[in-house]
Amino acid sequence: MNLFNSALGKNITFVRPAYFIISGFSGIPNIKYFYVFLCFVYIVSVLGNTVVMAVIYLDRNLRTPKYIAVFNLAFVDLLGSSALIPKLLDIFLFSHRYISYNNCLTFLFFCYTFLSMQVFNLVALSYDRLIAIMHPLHYQVKVTHRSMLCLIASFWVLAITVNLVAVGLLTRLSFSRSVVINSYFCDHGQIYRLACNDNTPSYLLAEFLIALILLCPLAFIMLSYVCIGYALSKVATAQERYKAFKTCTAHLSLVAIYFMPILITFTMSSGIHPNARIINLSLTSVFPPMLNPIIYVLQTQEIKASVKKILSQKGIQREGEENYH
Repeated sequence: MNLFNSALGKNITFVRPAYFIISGFSGIPNIKYFYVFLCFVYIVSVLGNTVVMAVIYLDRNLRTPKYIAVFNLAFVDLLGSSALIPKLLDIFLFSHRYISYNNCLTFLFFCYTFLSMQVFNLVALSYDRLIAIMHPLHYQVKVTHRSMLCLIASFWVLAITVNLVAVGLLTRLSFSRSVVINSYFCDHGQIYRLACNDNTPSYLLAEFLIALILLCPLAFIMLSYVCIGYALSKVATAQERYKAFKTCTAHLSLVAIYFMPILITFTMSSGIHPNARIINLSLTSVFPPMLNPIIYVLQTQEIKASVKKILSQKGIQREGEENYH
């Protein structure tokens, strides 16, 4: 019954602090340069993702199911960066480490929701590549605008729901000891460990979220590429195999950028210094939104061609205006 009472808040008075303190880094000289670097990362991320969304919106040839997922990825990256980096700069660069209880939970919800959607977008793009290579003749039937929109909408509902539950369970915890969060933001794992009452529901949900947001998507993506590799092995010529695999390189790059630092951090969690852990996880949070648009512009032929087309149209329009004047 203690588990249910803790989860449901039945006959329990909860002790909620007025604020939490984000500890961040400790004992690192010239750490402000890192925050200035984060500011640069944020500017590049905003510009890059805005360009990708604008190109997809302006070019009718890119209004395909695949680019619905790419547009949503850029949109989520833009929102995720805007939710995280300005707040990080406010907390650490301007020394506003005290964050109110409600603001901290709100900060947590938005950060985790957008981080979850980044992973789910990689799953959607993996599914798109799987069907495109495994069933090329049936691709336009199996992957339609409607099916992709439904898939992405279901991912949004899932991400919002599980993170609302996570925040709801945190409100059922009491904090009468420390209010110092040993992280760079309002980290779910760090917060529920500060509780002085039973935190089992939050612990179980945290384990479930690791499986839902990290392990299951990674397993699906890896299995997808095993199937893709098997399908490509049956393709007649090496040139055709290379051409088909080239359509996957941008997605594989995104997967590597997102998952490798997280897997390294969690694998070495017992032996890694807290500062190294915070730097690694913070870069994992801010680097993918910056690199995703760069990778898609450089490695995706359709977007490269679309950017050249738009720029050439602008150049022709400018020349016409100059000749007119």
